[in-house]
Amino acid sequence: MGTNPLPEKPLRSEVLSIALTGLVATLVSIVVTIEAGSSTVELIGLAEASVRDTKARVLSALARLGKWLDGYKVKVEFSPAGTRNDGMLDLAVATALLMALEQKPLARMVIVGELAQTGAVRPVRGVLPALLGVKDMSRAIVPWSNGPEASSVQHMEVQVAAHLQDVVGSLRGAGQLQFARDFLKAPPLAEVDLADIQGLVAGRRALEISAAGLHPLLFIGSPGSGKTMLCRRLPTVMPPLTREEALEVTSIHSVAGLLHTSQGLLTQRPLQAPHYTVSEVGLVGGGLPVRPGQVSLAHLGVLFLDELLEFKKRTLAVLDGVLKDGQSVICQRQTRVVFPARPLTVASVLPCPCGFHRTKDRTCKCPPERIRAYRERLRGAVFDRMDMKAILSGDELKGSRSECSADMRARVVKARDVQKNRFEKLVVTEAVNGRLSLADLDRVAKPDDKGQRMLGQAVERLGLSAELHAKVLRVSRSIADLDGSDAVRAHHIAEALNAAPLVT
Repeated sequence: MGTNPLPEKPLRSEVLSIALTGLVATLVSIVVTIEAGSSTVELIGLAEASVRDTKARVLSALARLGKWLDGYKVKVEFSPAGTRNDGMLDLAVATALLMALEQKPLARMVIVGELAQTGAVRPVRGVLPALLGVKDMSRAIVPWSNGPEASSVQHMEVQVAAHLQDVVGSLRGAGQLQFARDFLKAPPLAEVDLADIQGLVAGRRALEISAAGLHPLLFIGSPGSGKTMLCRRLPTVMPPLTREEALEVTSIHSVAGLLHTSQGLLTQRPLQAPHYTVSEVGLVGGGLPVRPGQVSLAHLGVLFLDELLEFKKRTLAVLDGVLKDGQSVICQRQTRVVFPARPLTVASVLPCPCGFHRTKDRTCKCPPERIRAYRERLRGAVFDRMDMKAILSGDELKGSRSECSADMRARVVKARDVQKNRFEKLVVTEAVNGRLSLADLDRVAKPDDKGQRMLGQAVERLGLSAELHAKVLRVSRSIADLDGSDAVRAHHIAEALNAAPLVT
């Protein structure tokens, strides 16, 4: 082991990195001071749980480059204090130490990446939201494997590195790092399509109305009736993600560590289908470090709750609060993390305990009182959020193949444009019909005279609550938009009443 030359005066350097809490990025200043003295390395301002692992990874990586800190008293200060390092700061710490030893000036940039003990730069979670969160920076270095997602960042030049030696060579002017923008964009994954399905006319229509107005939908059907098959195709008929939406969705999946190394910006709306045994943390988020749950991973896409009655009541109550607020707020260890959570919720249940009520090819063995008791359970948290229901039968799977997803999507996009136009003209306070307030409905969803009479009769005959009355109006407004009608007419009301989530 060679002897290091002792500095006559303290050596200093500063490197900037990023710490991520949920989706919120914080710029971190890492200041290194090296003096002659006992062989010590002190990390100041770093969360205690991160000190040992950070020191071990960084010193081992430096040793692989032949850089030893024997005979040096090293102080590494992190600001803001209490910063936690889950690996993202490693590369910046090592770079700051090397720049101090060599007294090389460093241009203003951010450096993120985890170091292996070999000096290899490992990918980290959350690179995209981290870079998007520091708007005043113009240059960054990130791990090579995070290049595809970093290529979506437009406000700064992002370069990638596979090894600490690559970074050192670049900063010395002995090499050039590749730019993230040069990564080839991975082709989108093959989508399922409505054209794959035969029959299911009622289910298809329910999908179209639900997608047009973002109306939560409940499928009721026997096993094999096509509930899951339809739901998995719902994202394909929803409007394409805008760039801002794609960045938000990709950021959430990046923080969760679910982006494949070849994936850049996600362009397809997500679909999440948690099993009914999922924990509360798995559904709404949590853990240490905090990760988004299934409801946030489905943000701006579809959350499919198959066999909804099998979920634990407490889990549904927690989920219901998140859906109401449109965000998941997680508080633990003096940290508050917020993830957006505004998916289109779709659920499915069986028509009765055995699953074959009113099914032609199977006999239902449930007595009437048991069916009534089962139907009474279709209330409460999450159930009460449903704007629509669609009853499916396995018999409907027969028939010729129908239109493709692109054809239905075109009608949905046209209906959404109408809703967006109303919102931009300040006629309503929400951009989609599924979220219209009572005041909004009074302005844009008043039925014609015949529709008004039909709705009044339904209130008397079916005992529609005020909440169900509003849901019928919201759905009828979406049906009218799909129909290209400015007014809500009687046949729109009739279809909405038929789809109303009544317990019958």
